Order: sequence, then structure tokens, then C-alpha cells
Amino acid sequence: MSVFTPVPETVLAQWLQNYAIGRLVELKGISAGVQNSNFFVTTTLGRYVLTLFEDMPRAELPYYLHLMAHLARHGLPVPAPIANRDNEYLGTLQGKPAVLVMRLQGASDMTPDTDRCTRVGAMLAGLHLAGQSYGRRQANPRGASWRSEAAQRVRNHLPTDERALLDAELCFQSTLDCGQLPAGAIHADLFRDNVLWDGEHIGGVIDFYFAGHDTWLFDLAVTVNDWCTEADGSLNRARYDALVQAYHAERPFTAAERAAWPGMLRAAALRFWLSRALDFHLPREGEMVLVKNPHEYRDILRLHIDVPAPPLPGQV
Repeated sequence: MSVFTPVPETVLAQWLQNYAIGRLVELKGISAGVQNSNFFVTTTLGRYVLTLFEDMPRAELPYYLHLMAHLARHGLPVPAPIANRDNEYLGTLQGKPAVLVMRLQGASDMTPDTDRCTRVGAMLAGLHLAGQSYGRRQANPRGASWRSEAAQRVRNHLPTDERALLDAELCFQSTLDCGQLPAGAIHADLFRDNVLWDGEHIGGVIDFYFAGHDTWLFDLAVTVNDWCTEADGSLNRARYDALVQAYHAERPFTAAERAAWPGMLRAAALRFWLSRALDFHLPREGEMVLVKNPHEYRDILRLHIDVPAPPLPGQV
């Protein structure tokens, strides 16, 4: 959520006249994140988040917005998009596709305990189950084909040892068969900073703009790689057990999922190593831009290769 495209207050105040949410009181840029331009917007009637989409094709955006609306209707703590006076979620601001969503209560916790991992695991299973009735379908934008293309773009910027790691991992990933794994709408970016805590409860799950149709196991692997790892990339067994067991209690794992789990953890680590390496080596210009360290997910990938994670719960 960096700011690549500034929005003057006078321009936003005019734009908000097509919404029934009151007059602009405050506009503040958000520096966290790396993909879109994001702002906190306060009006006389409420608090919202404004997003300007920098690179996403406009035709793909309704998938994300209607998914958020769908999940919110099912009781999940998801920021519901705000329709304008033309009953459209998606508008145009500063020449970019733009959307307003409700700003949810709470704050991120970057040092979660096992209780919070339990709640996140259960919530993620609920998100997957609620998404089963979502009628739209759009492929994971950071799926296997993207990972292959991104690897080619970044490969020559990597040192020799990292190129060897990347080539070997791509070869391994090409042998995985995910055809028997349960799939549906996934969040695909459920990091600690994308969950807001309101006391002991989850007050919000945000940033759905990497969502898509993929295996639920990939989504779980993305979540585990962030919520259950230590600073050196190793798994914290207590947080790991809490999260995957809570997920399993809501949506039991299949035998195919248990077999695919080690490779899926590696696929999820590869995805974020590649995206961060691209941002690091081929950065975009922006007013407030956060570039995250790609070495974190390189090291997580190496550890998953050397020390496979404990098995998922369920019958062997």
C-alpha cells in the first residue's frame, strides 16, 4: 500500500460528490505495502480506505471487489466496497481505477501468539468455505505461470548461488500435480499486517488484491510461512500446530493435501521471494514506496527444502 499516484484534497473532495458518504475531512497516504496507492479517507459520515490501482487491468478488478462484498455478506470481517451514486464499486480518479472500502477497526500484531494463530487458522478455513458460493472465477495472479515468468525476469539480477536455487526449485515445482487438491477463492496474501485485531477478536482482513482461484492449500501455505516463522525463517512449532489444527477443525484436510503440503510451502515461499526480488531489483517509482527484503523468503524456501515441515493433521 504505497503511494505512487498523489491525490490532492481538492480533487478527492470533488470526486466524493458522487458518493453518499459526506464531505471530505481528512486525507492521509498509507506507506505500508508495495502494489497500489492507498489512503485513509475521513468524511463527515465515516472512515474509509481509498485505493488507486496502479498496474491491475481494470477488467480484473470487479473480481476482487465483488469477492469482498460476498465475504462481507457472509459475516466475515472484510472491508465492504462502497458503491457510488451510479451503484458502481469501481470509479476513476487521477486517471486510475479507484475504489473506496469501509475502514475496519483494529491494528495488526506483528508478534502473534498461539491464540491468535488459532483464530487466523479458523478464519481462513471459514473464508474458503464461504468463497465456495462465489460465482466469479479468476486465476491466481501470482500462480505457477506468473512464477515462471517472474523467474525469467529476475534471474540475471541474482548472484550465482541464488540462480542455482531458483532453477532447481522451478524444476521441482514443475513436477507437482495439484489437480486433485480442493480449490476455490483464496486471499493469497494473508500476512500479519493484513489482519487487524480488535481486542482478542479479528476486526478485519484486508488487502484482497492478490486474491484468485487456486488451491486452498496454497493459501494456507502463504499464511503459515508468515504467521508461524521465526526471524531466521524456521517454523515455530507451537504457532504452526495452533494454526493448522484450527483450520483442520473447520475444513478437514484431504489425503492429497497432506501429501502435497511440503511442496506447497515451497511454492508459497518461492512466490514471495520472486515478487520481492522483482521489487528490489526492478523497482517502480513512487512518492512513498516500501520495498521488502527478498532474502527473508529466499531463506524460508531454503529451510523448507532442508527441513520439511511437520505433517498436516488427519488420518495417515
